[in-house]
Amino acid sequence: MHLPPRRAALLAGVLFIATAITTTAPATSAAALPSGITMASRALAAPPPLLHQAVADLPVATESRDGYKRTSFRHWVDADGNGCSARYEVLISEAIDPPTVGPGCTLSGGVWYSYYDDQIVTEAGKLDVDHLVPLAEAWDSGASAWDAQRREEYANYLDRPEHLVAVTARSNRQKADKDPAQWMPIEQVHCRYIAEWTAVKRRWELTVDEQEKATLTAEAAKCPNSPLTGST
Repeated sequence: MHLPPRRAALLAGVLFIATAITTTAPATSAAALPSGITMASRALAAPPPLLHQAVADLPVATESRDGYKRTSFRHWVDADGNGCSARYEVLISEAIDPPTVGPGCTLSGGVWYSYYDDQIVTEAGKLDVDHLVPLAEAWDSGASAWDAQRREEYANYLDRPEHLVAVTARSNRQKADKDPAQWMPIEQVHCRYIAEWTAVKRRWELTVDEQEKATLTAEAAKCPNSPLTGST
């Protein structure tokens, strides 16, 4: 079965649930570094943080939805001008069997896996593309201070597979704007969901509220303390 690159990267994230990896980098003085390698360049190659520490490092702040409008985030844009909006780019890239892409980016055929509820979907129209950290939650957590360009980037971000995810419309409506203290997907994927939520919050420098932090901490403690990819 052919997997598009973005979908392959997304499925690779499932390995987080079953794999515990710890990395300890040896201390190295500047004098011991090979010629041409600076401490700064070495820092850029540092391994990603481990899950438990990444959760602990999330800053806590009171959330406020004052002034929020969904239209504050211009979403589903066609940034590369290929005729397919960000929503359809996700549907195409996450298909486990690719759909046929017709004029106007209409999709026919295709098979998808909704990891929130362990469902196979064979009609694109039955899928929603979810912002893993919802737009309203992002607003509450710091995006209210962003300019319009950064909010548009957030709403259409395709560089990391955990940021936007194709799931059943039913599971997405159940989730709505809730954070992990209020809603979680099926238990089998809690570790994946917690890791991806933490990665998005960290990547966009968003805060968490006290209940959210408590839930993330408690759930992460049940999971492998694996490297958190996609958080920088």
